Amino acid sequence: EAGLKVDTTEFDKLFKEHQEKSRMGSEQKFKGGLAGTGEQEVRYHTATHLLNAALKVILGKDVHQKGSNITPERMRFDFSCDHKLTDEEKKKVEDLVNEWISRGLDVKCEEMKKDDAIKSGAECMFIEKYPDIVTVYSIGNDKETVSKELCGGPHVKNTSELGYFKIKKEEASSAGVRRIKAILE
Repeated sequence: EAGLKVDTTEFDKLFKEHQEKSRMGSEQKFKGGLAGTGEQEVRYHTATHLLNAALKVILGKDVHQKGSNITPERMRFDFSCDHKLTDEEKKKVEDLVNEWISRGLDVKCEEMKKDDAIKSGAECMFIEKYPDIVTVYSIGNDKETVSKELCGGPHVKNTSELGYFKIKKEEASSAGVRRIKAILE
């Protein structure tokens, strides 16, 4: 409006603060939903990899991770799925995750070229956000690999460190996306 004065110095200062907050939020977005690196968050982070793998086994290979959020109290995992999970499907997923936990599978980390990681079957979200050299975490043993994903970590060294996996809630997140909230006991 005419006659209105704008403090451009203050505006520039506030705009720079806003840009910095946005940049920090954007960087956090691609850390696998891992808000902290405490012992419990690390356990939940590894559990999200097992949950993702179990959902693919039980529901089919068309299931893909759409997001996750991890706090010291629980994990939240969003995935593509066109239906509410039945009680039987939830139990099968839970049982499979707990079977892998009880088998004491090793969690291994290796660096490789992004193209080689994809060719090796490693899963990933936001492939364009990864550098040319990536970190790949594999969960398994000499006989089988149950999970293999591009990931920044951190993770436990063995699934036996996780405890009992329990699905607390399964709900719609958005159209075609379901959400599981789970805990480790």
